[in-house]
Amino acid sequence: MSEARLGLRENWPQFALLVIVNAFVGAMAGMERSILPQIAEQDFHLAAKTAVLSFIVVFGLTKALTNYLAGRLSDRFGRKHVLVFGWFVATPVPFLLMWAPEWSWILAANALLGVSQGLTWSTTVIMKIDLAGPSRRGLAMGLNEFAGYCAVAGSALATGILAGRYGLRPEPFYLGVGFVAFGLLLSVLLVRETQHHVAAESKLRGPPEGVATQREIFWRTTLFDKDLSSVTQAGLVNNLNDGMAWGLFPLFFAAARMDLEQIGTLAAIYPATWGIAQLVTGAWSDRVGRKWLIACGMWVQAAGIAIVVLASGFAGFATGAALLGLGTAMVYPTLLAAIGDVAHPAWRASAVGVYRWWRDLGYAIGALVAGVTADALGLPAAMWLVATLTAASGLVVALRMRETLVGIHAERRDTLIAHQASSGR
Repeated sequence: MSEARLGLRENWPQFALLVIVNAFVGAMAGMERSILPQIAEQDFHLAAKTAVLSFIVVFGLTKALTNYLAGRLSDRFGRKHVLVFGWFVATPVPFLLMWAPEWSWILAANALLGVSQGLTWSTTVIMKIDLAGPSRRGLAMGLNEFAGYCAVAGSALATGILAGRYGLRPEPFYLGVGFVAFGLLLSVLLVRETQHHVAAESKLRGPPEGVATQREIFWRTTLFDKDLSSVTQAGLVNNLNDGMAWGLFPLFFAAARMDLEQIGTLAAIYPATWGIAQLVTGAWSDRVGRKWLIACGMWVQAAGIAIVVLASGFAGFATGAALLGLGTAMVYPTLLAAIGDVAHPAWRASAVGVYRWWRDLGYAIGALVAGVTADALGLPAAMWLVATLTAASGLVVALRMRETLVGIHAERRDTLIAHQASSGR
């Protein structure tokens, strides 16, 4: 077999396929987004916001743990095997959501969904980083997250419309059966392994300094490396506010007398803006750098949450949701690209796994913080607290993180030389 070549152009068929697969991954997460809090209150009569948001806690914990394992498993068993197994785990989810007679069934469905999302989304991220090489890493992550979160938005909108017309269950979750079927079939039949691309990039960068153990990678990504740990805390806080938005926004909008279709539309605006804007922000970070896009993105998110709290009607809510989505788009692909800048290919998948462990633990932390605060002080107080934490996270990036893009200019040059040599130019 000829040596693997790095780059989006060189690998566009597989890259495009992985973008489509990740759209189905995102759609699975989106089908709950506009209606599950209402199901908790109307079908299962849960009054406490902490109890209503318990499904996000379960989802966040299982997804975070599986993210951490996904990097290690994909290095050991191959990316494709992990991706396919993740889709198998998802197969019972829509049926559990349709037919759940008790809230514990909903929690079980979200545990399976978290495991599936951790395996499938993490693996598509890792595979795209493998294929893209260093020169277009931000664009690659922008395309990946664009597909995933536009699908989240489309799925949230579709389920909100179906719920408004046919009721909260079971019709909105019929979509999930199709998402699983298509995602699984594409992954089994068409996706190819990308580990040989890792070997090709490792040759360009040379061997890593020493042999990094899993313990060293964990603590380096979590705390000791200024760049990696700044990225990690920003990812955690980003998903902390996403967990709040997922759980509290529908309840906040309902309290403002929005109907189910309006709530579904508002629930879609945030991830739709997030998804579409990433087509620009991911590639932009390849040109202007990672640090200030991340810091400013966190501040824009905080402003979006504040506008939602202060607004009193659909237009204001939509403006705040769009700003929250724009800020998240500035941050999300850029964080992943920064991890790819810093981590050596030999341990990059594990570093991505650690980052995604902490990032998606933010769902659980955000749901708990928001739920407890909302029960004690009300919905607006919970949202103000999360906005403050988000602004503080941007300040940490501004003060602690260095620009990671600078270090890969030499990599780009080496990659270009290698490509020219391989094509005989």
